[in-house]
Amino acid sequence: MDLKVIENEIVPVYETDKGIKVVNGRELHHILQSGQDFSTWVKKRLAECDALENEDFHRFHKKMEANNATIIEYIIKLDTAKEMAMLERNEKGKQVRRYFIEVEKRYKRTSIELNTMSPELQAIIMHDHKIQQVESKVDHVSQELQDFKQDLPILGIEIDRITAAAKKKGVHCLGGKDSSAYHDKSLRTKVYSDIYRELKRQFGVTTYKAIKRSQCEKAIDIIDAYELPYVLLEQVQDSNAQMKMEVM
Repeated sequence: MDLKVIENEIVPVYETDKGIKVVNGRELHHILQSGQDFSTWVKKRLAECDALENEDFHRFHKKMEANNATIIEYIIKLDTAKEMAMLERNEKGKQVRRYFIEVEKRYKRTSIELNTMSPELQAIIMHDHKIQQVESKVDHVSQELQDFKQDLPILGIEIDRITAAAKKKGVHCLGGKDSSAYHDKSLRTKVYSDIYRELKRQFGVTTYKAIKRSQCEKAIDIIDAYELPYVLLEQVQDSNAQMKMEVM
């Protein structure tokens, strides 16, 4: 299906080669911020709208280049998308529905106005409209690229920031670089391992390097808020207390 972006203020609105206004189901789901996974949400909402496949929406399979996985995409007519937004029953749903209504009005008004103009003026306006479509598509692709970058795992500079934060927190938890606990290699390793273990647990990853770039600040916040579990806290306190006794 050949689609071109005609509006891209809140959620991209496309036009088919037959002039039908449609939206991408995944993009609509993302903007509406539904708590449900996409597959469950889209099937439920289409059923609630009594939407008919190949009439109100179309499904097609899309192969992902990143991992060769195949996903199902939904292209949904604007009328049906309006109903789906309304069914969210929240402020975001109302906002999206009003946006779709405004898009419909805008293009209906443009169509009426064009019919009253000379062929030459129609050609000029259509040329300008195509330029706007291209600019809108460029903006859309640019945003997608930015989102893609943010979904990438952390890179060198973010890795350095996270490891620096973990090191600083570890030194603090051990009682400083001059403490007995810090100079106990085994205990120091346990503390740093636990900091990274907590980080991986919070983000559900097997290595902290799999954390997304967009989550870097949150990762540093988690490290800053980290506290030693009781078993490690006791070991640190015992080690540092023993050092004080030896000094005395």
